[in-house]
Amino acid sequence: MIDLDGVVWLGQEPIAGSAEAVARVRATGHRVVFVTNNSAARIADQEEKLASVGIEAGGDVINSAGAAASMLEQGRSALVCGGPGVVEALEERGVEVRREGPVDAVVVGFHRHFDYAGLRAAHAAVTGGARLIGTNADATFPTPDGPIPGAGAILAAVATAAGIEPEVAGKPHEPMAALVRSLVGAEELTVVGDRISTDGRLALRLGARFALVLSGVTTEVGPDADPTPDAVAADLAELVDTELADGARAGHQRSDAGSSGAAQ
Repeated sequence: MIDLDGVVWLGQEPIAGSAEAVARVRATGHRVVFVTNNSAARIADQEEKLASVGIEAGGDVINSAGAAASMLEQGRSALVCGGPGVVEALEERGVEVRREGPVDAVVVGFHRHFDYAGLRAAHAAVTGGARLIGTNADATFPTPDGPIPGAGAILAAVATAAGIEPEVAGKPHEPMAALVRSLVGAEELTVVGDRISTDGRLALRLGARFALVLSGVTTEVGPDADPTPDAVAADLAELVDTELADGARAGHQRSDAGSSGAAQ
């Protein structure tokens, strides 16, 4: 399970070697899926962007918008304080999207057109009784120029104004974990990401290995990292090089041990 922002690309710029790394993992017979907290883009747009950098991913992208939508039942209504990815996920779920309250929920995600009018509408709906659901609580979002305010910053504004604790859908929370399980089942999993607090804790929730790359939000690992990554690499390409080399060595050792046993 590979994160996108900070792992495969930064903004519109692919991270060198990421597409080749995915191809090498797939060539070993392992399935690769992409799990992102970015709810702004539609799934088809994410798949198209992956294809543009050389990665085919039809049906293999999970985003936090889908996790948020899964928290609402068909026939409910929602005000969206987010991007088109949230609208898409809600409509596919059978949730009516409205421009203003009263609604059953306000769903907040990353978007670049957040303003006071949007904050006021979200605040009015929540104080009127709507649930406040965040697609994710990531305070920042990685870009080639460094981190910028993320969905968590927007969610915090609405939550602070309304004076309530929001429900969060994306990594590392259970709604996202449930989506992952529904797609990949109970297979042996490795989560690859650039943020310990989300990717690492999702791995912990799923009972998966956690591989941290330092090409996005996290640039170093401190002694108090929780959870401690099972592997750390500069980027996805270096991670795959190391993992495949370790796997090859382990295979040779098993082969040598088998030969020795047979000889005896």
